[in-house]
Formats: sequence, C-alpha cells, structure tokens
Amino acid sequence: MEHVRQELDRLLRERGSGYAAISRMLGRNPSYIQQFIKRGSPKTLEPDDRRMLASFLGVEEHVLGGPEKSENDGMVEIHILDVQASAGFGAIAASENAYTRFGFDERWLRALTPAKSASLSIVRVLGDSMEPTLSDGDEVLVDASDHGARLRDGIYVLRTDDVLAVKRIAIKPGARQITVASDNPAYPTWNDMDRSEVHVVGRVIWFGRAL
Repeated sequence: MEHVRQELDRLLRERGSGYAAISRMLGRNPSYIQQFIKRGSPKTLEPDDRRMLASFLGVEEHVLGGPEKSENDGMVEIHILDVQASAGFGAIAASENAYTRFGFDERWLRALTPAKSASLSIVRVLGDSMEPTLSDGDEVLVDASDHGARLRDGIYVLRTDDVLAVKRIAIKPGARQITVASDNPAYPTWNDMDRSEVHVVGRVIWFGRAL
C-alpha cells in the first residue's frame, strides 16, 4: 500500500488540501489522513472514505487501493452522496458518504462530459435560492474535477467550513475576482470576492427533477 499512500499524498499536495481538513471532511479525527500516509495506519482506507476521497480528487478508486472498476452493460454508476447542497442559507455537510448509486448510459454521459466517472457525484439541492433554475429537492450532477484554473461562469457547489451551497459564479474582468450569486433575487449576492476565498467543490453539469 506504500504506492497508494504516496499517490494520495501527491494528489492532496497538488490540490493544496491539508491532512486535517481532509480528515474532517471524512468525519474523522484531524490526524487520520496524516497517520495513514506517514505511518500506514490504518493499513487500508475504509471503503466509504476511499470512495469519497476518489470523488473529491477526481480519480478512480483503485488509485487509492480499491478494486478495479468493472463496466456494467454500457452503464456508468455515479454515487449519490448522503449530503445536501443548500440553495438557501447553507446545509451542514455532516456526512458525505455514498448511500446509493445511479446508472447513466455511458455514451450519453460521455456526450455530456469528458470527466472521469470517479470525479462525478450526485447531491440533492436544499432550499429555493436558485429558483427558478434549481428547485428544492432537485438532484444535481457535480464534476469535482471542474474548478481551479478551469473555473468559468456557471453553477457550482461551494464549501464554507462545514457548509455546502450551490450558487452561480461569474468571473470578473481580469479573472482574479468573482461574483457569487443566487438566481432568486430574494437572496444576497457577494461581489468582488477573491477566488482564493471560495472553496469550489465542483461544477453542476446536469440536474434531475421529480414531477
């Protein structure tokens, strides 16, 4: 598992994510990831931890010690996370474990996005701040590999401390500052924010709605 620990360390440093912050994201004690990488304890990551880390880092689970992914009759399974992205005043991200999966036709999904399936996840929208675009209860497909240098105008899931929110981002001229807005005018807009102040989880690329 030494190569797994080394690769995880490289991926976290590349993303600029600290050990303690990632441990807390997993709902673990702050030293959990550091102990795994530096001391090899635990010997392997728990499946739910591995699954969430793979989604966060945009890699296949086998990179972090999981089994090789098998294809299923042309279907690609995307994890539905046990968390809500608030379209209101923020939802506490207490648990981000996958509780089930949803299958997409592989050709349809590849036409939608070139992203690897490991970087995709589905979360449920909570609240009405993104009305009329997104409604309470909608499920959004989030690409966790689409942010950073690729950041552009669009709808994103953001994280502030332990709170997730889905908001619209607009890039200001010069690309150093952004506007974070709700589509519902009843909610506030944050102008001229430095990009470094906003932790972008991923871009919303599709949504589903129950009739």
